[in-house]
Amino acid sequence: MNQDEQAIRDLVATWMAASKSGDVQTVLSLMTDDVVFMVPGREPFGKEVFASSSAAMKGVKMDGTSEIRELRMLGDWAYLRNYIQISITPPGGTPIKRSGFTLTILQRQSDGRWLLARDANLVS
Repeated sequence: MNQDEQAIRDLVATWMAASKSGDVQTVLSLMTDDVVFMVPGREPFGKEVFASSSAAMKGVKMDGTSEIRELRMLGDWAYLRNYIQISITPPGGTPIKRSGFTLTILQRQSDGRWLLARDANLVS
Protein backbone atom coordinates (compact mmCIF):
# COMPACT_ATOMS: atom_id res chain seq x y z
CA MET A 1 0.00 0.00 0.00
CA ASN A 2 1.47 3.36 -0.97
CA GLN A 3 1.30 6.63 1.01
CA ASP A 4 -1.63 8.04 -0.97
CA GLU A 5 -3.74 4.93 -0.52
CA GLN A 6 -2.99 4.93 3.22
CA ALA A 7 -3.88 8.63 3.43
CA ILE A 8 -7.25 7.98 1.77
CA ARG A 9 -7.97 5.01 4.04
CA ASP A 10 -7.05 7.20 7.03
CA LEU A 11 -9.44 9.91 5.76
CA VAL A 12 -12.31 7.38 5.65
CA ALA A 13 -11.47 6.12 9.14
CA THR A 14 -11.27 9.68 10.48
CA TRP A 15 -14.62 10.54 8.84
CA MET A 16 -16.29 7.55 10.50
CA ALA A 17 -14.75 8.24 13.92
CA ALA A 18 -15.68 11.94 13.77
CA SER A 19 -19.22 11.08 12.66
CA LYS A 20 -19.63 8.67 15.58
CA SER A 21 -18.43 11.27 18.07
CA GLY A 22 -20.50 14.11 16.57
CA ASP A 23 -17.39 16.07 15.55
CA VAL A 24 -18.87 17.98 12.61
CA GLN A 25 -15.89 20.33 12.28
CA THR A 26 -13.52 17.43 11.64
CA VAL A 27 -15.88 15.96 9.05
CA LEU A 28 -16.13 19.35 7.31
CA SER A 29 -12.33 19.61 7.25
CA LEU A 30 -12.18 16.40 5.20
CA MET A 31 -14.06 17.86 2.22
CA THR A 32 -13.31 20.43 -0.45
CA ASP A 33 -15.14 23.75 -0.31
CA ASP A 34 -16.97 22.87 -3.55
CA VAL A 35 -17.94 19.34 -2.47
CA VAL A 36 -21.14 17.87 -3.94
CA PHE A 37 -23.21 15.18 -2.23
CA MET A 38 -25.81 13.14 -4.06
CA VAL A 39 -28.39 11.11 -2.15
CA PRO A 40 -31.62 9.50 -3.32
CA GLY A 41 -34.71 11.70 -3.36
CA ARG A 42 -33.15 15.15 -3.20
CA GLU A 43 -31.17 17.64 -5.22
CA PRO A 44 -27.38 17.50 -4.92
CA PHE A 45 -26.07 19.70 -2.11
CA GLY A 46 -22.80 21.16 -0.88
CA LYS A 47 -20.82 21.82 2.26
CA GLU A 48 -23.15 24.44 3.77
CA VAL A 49 -26.22 22.19 3.55
CA PHE A 50 -24.18 19.28 4.91
CA ALA A 51 -23.12 21.45 7.88
CA SER A 52 -26.71 22.63 8.52
CA SER A 53 -28.06 19.08 8.33
CA SER A 54 -25.36 17.88 10.71
CA ALA A 55 -26.12 20.67 13.19
CA ALA A 56 -29.78 19.61 13.18
CA MET A 57 -28.70 16.13 14.33
CA LYS A 58 -27.42 17.24 17.75
CA GLY A 59 -28.03 14.50 20.29
CA VAL A 60 -28.36 11.81 17.62
CA LYS A 61 -26.05 8.85 18.19
CA MET A 62 -24.40 7.29 15.18
CA ASP A 63 -22.48 4.06 14.93
CA GLY A 64 -21.30 2.19 11.90
CA THR A 65 -18.69 0.46 9.84
CA SER A 66 -17.05 1.19 6.55
CA GLU A 67 -15.46 -1.29 4.17
CA ILE A 68 -13.57 0.04 1.15
CA ARG A 69 -14.24 -2.41 -1.67
CA GLU A 70 -12.31 -0.60 -4.40
CA LEU A 71 -9.81 2.26 -4.40
CA ARG A 72 -8.09 3.68 -7.47
CA MET A 73 -5.83 6.70 -7.83
CA LEU A 74 -5.51 8.65 -11.07
CA GLY A 75 -2.96 11.43 -10.57
CA ASP A 76 -4.44 14.04 -8.23
CA TRP A 77 -7.83 12.31 -8.28
CA ALA A 78 -8.99 9.09 -6.69
CA TYR A 79 -12.24 7.22 -6.35
CA LEU A 80 -13.42 4.67 -3.89
CA ARG A 81 -16.36 2.34 -3.73
CA ASN A 82 -17.32 1.80 -0.13
CA TYR A 83 -19.88 -0.34 1.69
CA ILE A 84 -21.20 1.20 4.89
CA GLN A 85 -23.52 0.03 7.63
CA ILE A 86 -24.85 2.65 10.01
CA SER A 87 -27.17 2.82 12.97
CA ILE A 88 -28.70 6.20 13.83
CA THR A 89 -30.45 6.61 17.17
CA PRO A 90 -32.41 9.81 17.80
CA PRO A 91 -32.60 11.04 21.41
CA GLY A 92 -34.98 8.73 23.26
CA GLY A 93 -35.71 6.81 20.04
CA THR A 94 -35.01 3.43 18.57
CA PRO A 95 -32.06 2.80 16.26
CA ILE A 96 -32.56 3.20 12.51
CA LYS A 97 -30.28 0.88 10.58
CA ARG A 98 -29.12 1.58 7.03
CA SER A 99 -26.56 0.01 4.72
CA GLY A 100 -25.37 0.34 1.17
CA PHE A 101 -22.70 1.62 -1.14
CA THR A 102 -21.12 4.99 -1.72
CA LEU A 103 -19.05 6.14 -4.67
CA THR A 104 -16.65 8.86 -3.62
CA ILE A 105 -14.28 11.03 -5.62
CA LEU A 106 -11.33 12.55 -3.79
CA GLN A 107 -8.91 15.26 -4.84
CA ARG A 108 -5.30 15.71 -3.71
CA GLN A 109 -4.71 19.27 -2.55
CA SER A 110 -1.58 21.34 -3.21
CA ASP A 111 -0.35 20.47 0.31
CA GLY A 112 -0.68 16.73 -0.43
CA ARG A 113 -3.84 16.12 1.63
CA TRP A 114 -6.67 14.15 0.08
CA LEU A 115 -10.17 15.61 0.49
CA LEU A 116 -13.60 14.37 -0.48
CA ALA A 117 -14.84 16.25 -3.57
CA ARG A 118 -17.93 14.31 -4.72
CA ASP A 119 -20.01 11.63 -3.02
CA ALA A 120 -22.91 9.54 -4.26
CA ASN A 121 -24.52 7.84 -1.28
CA LEU A 122 -26.82 4.90 -2.06
CA VAL A 123 -27.38 3.88 1.56
CA SER A 124 -30.97 2.89 2.24
